[in-house]
Amino acid sequence: MQKKLILDSDLLTITLDRLCQELIENHGDFEDTILLGLQPRGIFLAEWMQEKLTTATKRQIPLGYLDATFHRDDFRRREIPAKASETRVPFLIEGKKVVLIDDVLYTGRTVRAALDAMIAFGRPEKVELLVLIDRKHTRELPISADYVGKYVNTMESQRVLVELDALHKHNKIWLINKD
Repeated sequence: MQKKLILDSDLLTITLDRLCQELIENHGDFEDTILLGLQPRGIFLAEWMQEKLTTATKRQIPLGYLDATFHRDDFRRREIPAKASETRVPFLIEGKKVVLIDDVLYTGRTVRAALDAMIAFGRPEKVELLVLIDRKHTRELPISADYVGKYVNTMESQRVLVELDALHKHNKIWLINKD
């Protein structure tokens, strides 16, 4: 198994700072904007983004966790049943601008399922997608991200491993060849 470093901790911090600035440019004071981290791995990135945005805007931005497991089109096709994670959306999203946050955009199926799951909490005014890594050439659905940390050309035989720690000191993103 070969591993290639895509982003180290320093580059990741710079990338997230840039993404935060893009969000601030488009959402201003975040008056009507909420963040939704996609379970399971998008929540860590969403928490970190919320922390950075709160510091930059001096405003607490609502954050929720959304699990789309039971909305996936491949839910019943798996040999091992998928395990659901916690959904915690302690606010209505009716009429709000929603920023969905996930670590890696791969086929687009998780995002499609998240859009279905999100409707249970109201009809948003607008939905945007923020991803740390956009795997190019692997999309199965016509879904694209509005905010991208890094585009990575990948093949089916590769996967992206995102390692985030709670202190944000030893973060790394790897491209791994499965062969």
